[in-house]
Amino acid sequence: MGRLLPREPVCRLVLHAHDFIISLPSPARFDPPADSRAVNTLLLGQPRDGYGNFERLPSWKRGIPLRLRRPDKKTFLTFLAILGPGIITASVDNDAGGIATYSIAGAHFGYSLVWTLIPITVALIVVQEMVARMGVVTGKTLADLIREKFGVRPTFFLLFALLIANLGNTVAEFAGWAAALEIFGISRYLSVPIGAVAVWFLVVKGTYRIVEKIFLIAATIYFTYAVSAWMGHPPWGTVARELVTPHLRADGAYLMMLIGMVGTTIAPWMQFYLQSAVVEKNVQVEEYRYCRADVVAGCFVTDIVALSIIVACGATLFTAGVRIGDAKDAALALSPLAGKYASILFAVGLANASLFAASILPLATAYSVCEGMGWESGIDRDFRTAPHFFWLYTGLIVAGAILVLYPGAPLILIMYLSQVVNGILLPFVLVFMLKLINDRELMGEHVNSKAFNGIAWTTTVVMIVLTAFLVVVTIFPGLSSG
Repeated sequence: MGRLLPREPVCRLVLHAHDFIISLPSPARFDPPADSRAVNTLLLGQPRDGYGNFERLPSWKRGIPLRLRRPDKKTFLTFLAILGPGIITASVDNDAGGIATYSIAGAHFGYSLVWTLIPITVALIVVQEMVARMGVVTGKTLADLIREKFGVRPTFFLLFALLIANLGNTVAEFAGWAAALEIFGISRYLSVPIGAVAVWFLVVKGTYRIVEKIFLIAATIYFTYAVSAWMGHPPWGTVARELVTPHLRADGAYLMMLIGMVGTTIAPWMQFYLQSAVVEKNVQVEEYRYCRADVVAGCFVTDIVALSIIVACGATLFTAGVRIGDAKDAALALSPLAGKYASILFAVGLANASLFAASILPLATAYSVCEGMGWESGIDRDFRTAPHFFWLYTGLIVAGAILVLYPGAPLILIMYLSQVVNGILLPFVLVFMLKLINDRELMGEHVNSKAFNGIAWTTTVVMIVLTAFLVVVTIFPGLSSG
């Protein structure tokens, strides 16, 4: 959002689509009349400070209703224009670690865990809808709001933890990319540098519109898993029955896998990235209906992909009694059981998911840290106007790629550490979100209803308990045996 800077030789007020540009010669400092606030409000429709700068007011204070107009002929086109942040964020949830988790769940437990995808989808929708709503109504990112409402110190520690966690996650994504390309006989010493340069060049040299379109194309490639599942010829009646029949086993490995599936659903970085993407896309309040549809669609799509991965491995590997350790094992094991093409599609899906996440996670981190610290950020900027943003993005990609290529690097330790930090971070992020979304000064009439709050707090408590248990068994793996 542009500003009218008093010390510039030319005073310029640069706004977005609903505003305009004013340019006029000025001395080193522009001194407006004492009643300029009232004049600005009268003439330009929104309160400004003494120098003509916009006060960042929530949309509800600007008199814009959240409830939308009746849909017209352009409803579908409007939805397509808004489409992006929700589907992209939810799709990256199925990253290399998520695919490995779902592959092992299907290979080791068949279809007995697919029922968890229904509550997982509900939890994901509840959390993602709240951050999207905050972004649209306030016009501010989650890191901005946390800093303004809770102070700089909590924000600093929160973002430092996010930086550490996402470095480990980025390492995991490049490791997944390398493993997928090794299936096709391509060495990691070739694939990782090429992948790192590709994702760096895309964001640093591209515009937000171009980057988002490429990310949406990457999201469609996840449906290779649906084709792999279909090629495995699963008993769809059994799958449907297991999907709606919750059951638990008194088995440590089963419970650990259940917690792992839930724990991969809501990651801290997702909340920061989604709200930042909504704000950067400049989604208006009257367009929120389409933004919410984008979020809900993304949550359904990502869990349909998760179901496909479980079914693909359950119909083949579980039936044949094949045990696997990661997603690469799953792709290789599918070939003799479901055919070469099913194996290739699975490997393509893993490569796409890993590289997709390897670009989104550093991007989400750069957004969050810069917004929390008050630095310039955004894909449409450059190194000169947003140096911290692009150097953070570059540094995470370079560090992640080097650690994957460095012989003897403690990759497992790094990934475990990131999982633990994610688990510690998540409760704070969820509680901050719930406090912000229920702040009437911030959200006005668009705070959570009592019913929605009940669902949101229940989801938060369950996620905190399960994630805490996941952290404990990650640190003390012996507790999950039996």
